[in-house]
Amino acid sequence: METVKCIRERRSVRKFDTSREVSAELIESVIDTARFSPSWKNTQVTRYTVLTGESKNALAACTNVWAKNGDIMRSAPMVVALSVVDKRSGFERDGSFSTPLGNGWQMFDCGIAAQSFCLAAFDAGLSTLIMGLYDDNAAEVIGIPDGQILTALIAVGYADESPAAPSRKELTDLITYKN
Repeated sequence: METVKCIRERRSVRKFDTSREVSAELIESVIDTARFSPSWKNTQVTRYTVLTGESKNALAACTNVWAKNGDIMRSAPMVVALSVVDKRSGFERDGSFSTPLGNGWQMFDCGIAAQSFCLAAFDAGLSTLIMGLYDDNAAEVIGIPDGQILTALIAVGYADESPAAPSRKELTDLITYKN
C-alpha cells in the first residue's frame, strides 16, 4: 500500500469482528515492521506485549478510568501493550538529560513506534485503536517488567465497522511560514 494512502485512510476502530482471530504470524509481522521506527540515538526502547484470552480480559476488567476502553478490549481479539525502557531515550551514559525534554523524549520514540505499528497493521488488513487512558494498575496486570513504563494500549483486530473520516482543519490553519 502507498504510504500516503495508508496515512489518509487508516481509522481508529472501536468495534471488532469477534469471530476473527489475529494469528501470531501476522502480529509478529506487524511488530517486525514497527521495530524499524526511528528512536533517540537508535536506542530502540519500545517493547510490545501481546495480550489475548484471559490476559486481555483481565486487563479489560481493570479498566475503570474510561469504561468503554474495557468494552473495546473485550471485542478485540488482542491488545498490544507498548512500553518503553525507562531512562534510556534522551539520556547520556552518565544519566544526565541530553535535551530540555528530559525523560519526555521516550514518549516521542514510543509515539513514532505506535504510529508505525498502526500503519503496518492497516497495511496488513487489520484495524487498531490506540488507547491512552488506562488504570494505574494496568502495568501490573500486564506484567510490565521493572525498568519499563507502560505508554499505550492498542486494540487490534478485524474491523466490524467502517468509520468515516473525521473532518480535518484546513492546511492554512496548521502551517506558518517565517523568513
